[in-house]
Amino acid sequence: MTPDLFDSDLTRQPICDGAVLLRGFVTPHTTEIFDAIATIENVAPFRHMITPGGFRMSVAMTNCGTYGWSSDRRGYRYASTDPLSEKNWPAMPALFLELAQSAAEQAGFVDFKPDSCLINRYEIGSRLSLHQDKNERDFSAPIVSVSLGISALFLFGREQRNIRPLRLPLSHGDVVVWGGPARLYYHGIAPLKIDTHPLTGTHRINLTFRKVD
Repeated sequence: MTPDLFDSDLTRQPICDGAVLLRGFVTPHTTEIFDAIATIENVAPFRHMITPGGFRMSVAMTNCGTYGWSSDRRGYRYASTDPLSEKNWPAMPALFLELAQSAAEQAGFVDFKPDSCLINRYEIGSRLSLHQDKNERDFSAPIVSVSLGISALFLFGREQRNIRPLRLPLSHGDVVVWGGPARLYYHGIAPLKIDTHPLTGTHRINLTFRKVD
């Protein structure tokens, strides 16, 4: 799945030790990705979860895979069932798995076997504050993050929250992979500016692949 598109080093941009930005990595597969998201959404609709502090998250979310991520007043956690339907989350599409594994391999992480895909839908003005992905049991596997739709500014920090993060513009089709020494680096998304994309309107869609167990 990764032949001619990656012949040029311009599409692979190292960020730091353990982190890589792959420009336009999933662009050729956009139609299939959105078809798969629509199928997932029909079974497990997007919803705005509540933080443990009782605040409504600005980013709408759904999941697919063996585990889904959820949040409420009891805390952040992974679970095998959707709290709305009490049924298993939709299975991860084969295309998603293949793209995630190919991206991880391009970044130097072989044998990536994600068992969870978080699907986030951002609106204009929504953001994701700096945080660490640390609810997983397996920190040896990388995180693979796919950007679709309107542009975003990815904030990528270090081990401590107070270290000023890098500010990386992300466009439709870009993928960021981080693991190894960068696995627990703080990261987030700056408030989305007014923009539009022919496939998503004023929304940004983000797929985040993780190995939970």
